Amino acid sequence: MFEWIMDPTIWAALISLTVLEIVLGIDNIIFISILAGKLPQHQQANARTTGLMLAVVTRLILLVSIVWLARLTDPLLSVFGEDVSIRDLILIGGGLFLIAKSTFEIHGTLELEDPHNVKRTSNIAFWSVIAQILVLDVVFSLDSVITAIGMADTLWVMAAAIIIAIGVMLVFAGAISDFVNKHPTIKMLALSFLLLIGTALVAEGLEFHIPKGYIYFAMAFSFFVEMLNMRVRDRRKQRRAT
Repeated sequence: MFEWIMDPTIWAALISLTVLEIVLGIDNIIFISILAGKLPQHQQANARTTGLMLAVVTRLILLVSIVWLARLTDPLLSVFGEDVSIRDLILIGGGLFLIAKSTFEIHGTLELEDPHNVKRTSNIAFWSVIAQILVLDVVFSLDSVITAIGMADTLWVMAAAIIIAIGVMLVFAGAISDFVNKHPTIKMLALSFLLLIGTALVAEGLEFHIPKGYIYFAMAFSFFVEMLNMRVRDRRKQRRAT
């Protein structure tokens, strides 16, 4: 009954899949953090938790619907000689939504930098933010669950990896959100990252496969450079203070 405890392949699949789920969830948690940051302070933690719990529920529902999920790749219609499936339409729609949302957020961030054009965002409805998070949760969950199915054969291993990954994100969501919202340049990088993810989703839906590793590497490199810039700025402030 407990043979799986001694099976190294089960543990290897669980660990590797959990790590991959956490990496794939970076874009999701950044999106949630930025949207939650538009709410009043006392609602932000609740919005992040609700968004991540919706993400795990969405992924588990998709996971137990593997047969239905497989049918999503069946051709639905043909456009210019290319087959288009329901999955393609979901990816394209989600990608366009992410591109539009990121663009509006970038514009709003730039506008807020003008002291003569300050807009109050505290009146944004809580459930409006949750609805936007849910829309993207579906798109991000498709990618996550399809990856899980390709890496593991046991249903409970896939479910456990998803739950553990979301648990890890819940622990660090607050710190990530505070860091992103506290540093405008990091927030701009995060929004640019989401813009790239949206473009990649649209390309994926159009059968142009862009390895996400390229996007993650570009973002990691940009983040590293910005950390160096922040260090330089802090040292300059310290010298001016002395």
